[in-house]
Amino acid sequence: MSKVFKVHAGNYWSDGGALMGVLPYAIWKDKIKTDERRRQKMDLNLLLIVSGQRRILVDTGLGNRLDHKQREIYQPSEFALPASLAELGFADRDITDVIMTHLHFDHAGGIVTGFGNQDALTFPKAKYWIQKDEWKIAKNPDGLNKAAYQFEHQLELLESHGNIELIDGEVEIHPEISCVKCGGHTVGSQYVQIDNPNAFYIYAGDIIATKFHTSLAITSAYDVCRQDTFKAKKEIYERLKARNGILLLDHDTREWEVPISSLRI
Repeated sequence: MSKVFKVHAGNYWSDGGALMGVLPYAIWKDKIKTDERRRQKMDLNLLLIVSGQRRILVDTGLGNRLDHKQREIYQPSEFALPASLAELGFADRDITDVIMTHLHFDHAGGIVTGFGNQDALTFPKAKYWIQKDEWKIAKNPDGLNKAAYQFEHQLELLESHGNIELIDGEVEIHPEISCVKCGGHTVGSQYVQIDNPNAFYIYAGDIIATKFHTSLAITSAYDVCRQDTFKAKKEIYERLKARNGILLLDHDTREWEVPISSLRI
């Protein structure tokens, strides 16, 4: 039976207005703490699923290769993923699979780790599960998506030396564990569903990044299609309600597991 663990990969600060999308500042300013630049602190709450001999990590965090400009903008913490995995008793070579919810820098940055003047795949033995449409847009972004992806910096080494499995739609990658394509946040966004006899979980990625985003109408300005994000949320909630499941939040600084029964939606 699969077991789930929260893996803290650090934090960073992101523009509050962009995170709240079309919701006016006047509505959320007293509910969400921001700094002097109206940036909101975002945790990097990754998911580790252990099932038999499989150790499946979902997303990789920021990594340790941000440039000076990115560090000034996002004020990231140290890359905490290796230490957090070690606390759970796992090393980089123990990870058998990595599921990428999408390929934005705060999720894909940790695919590669810098060691002085050398770069290497962080998880050299892992198979990477990525939606085909997400890989395509990351490799050849259009005008709308050009600023969202850094293929040469973050993904080129994976392409040349990694084990990539491009998937399409809803795919079971292991008994009890499925990747579900939903789009919305990016063209090829996917969420992860864990269905075991004792509990039902959905790790929604940036479709529902924080507790504030559990409202159906609140979507990020980073979403390429608000309508698809809205549809994805409805689908996620329907699945959770059917199994009295638990939503896992990837960026919230206070909450990780949110029972569907606790949400008024």
